[in-house]
Amino acid sequence: MITEKSYGAIVYTSNTGHTAEYAKILGTKTGLPVYTLNEAAKQLQKGTEIIYLGWLFANRIKGYKKATKTYRISAVCGIGLCDTGTAIPAIRQANAVPDETPLFTMQGGMDKPKLRGIHKLMIHMLAKGLSSQKERTEDEERMLALLTHDQNYVSEENVTDFMNWFNKQTMVE
Repeated sequence: MITEKSYGAIVYTSNTGHTAEYAKILGTKTGLPVYTLNEAAKQLQKGTEIIYLGWLFANRIKGYKKATKTYRISAVCGIGLCDTGTAIPAIRQANAVPDETPLFTMQGGMDKPKLRGIHKLMIHMLAKGLSSQKERTEDEERMLALLTHDQNYVSEENVTDFMNWFNKQTMVE
């Protein structure tokens, strides 16, 4: 007998729009409704099982802590500057994501005109520090290019690992 596991929604917090783009892609692919964390408060009951997406800053998944107080989180996606599928142990530790909760990372991009306050200052300082280095690794060169030129890396290819997990979860024998 095949039964289907269901999730209530995809809930996200976005800063410059990359996380919102991923939420829409995943909503389309999974058929789940998509809400910002603020919208979810009006649409979902406390304790609803959700998939949470948040933008990353200094390995912190924005909105995650708040979401854990209201919803049962089945999986977490952190959207940031680093390559898709990287930095998972550091992000898991920084956010206290339980080991049994699947955690995925997806590369978003940079949209400097949308950055504000401390986030804008820290990106500027990181770019300045990288550009002042006489020798940079290939990864540092790519990060510097990302920090200094607005780029968008959101793609359906970057959700492959998540969708493989999701598809296994939703059809249980």
